[in-house]
Amino acid sequence: MADATPAEVLEVIGSTGMHGEAMQVKCRILEGNNKGRIITRNTVGPIREGDVLMLIETEREAKKLSRR
Repeated sequence: MADATPAEVLEVIGSTGMHGEAMQVKCRILEGNNKGRIITRNTVGPIREGDVLMLIETEREAKKLSRR
């Protein structure tokens, strides 16, 4: 993935999706134009703090989880 940007997971916020299959995380962009920016993203699969995600795009941010 030549175009991917690494981002370190800072915090696992909680599960999301219709059946709780996705996790919402806060991550810090490690390289590129948005280096140092902290964004919220949704991920699928096992994830924990300290993991590094490879993001194809770093502009878009996930909607905050609503507490119903």
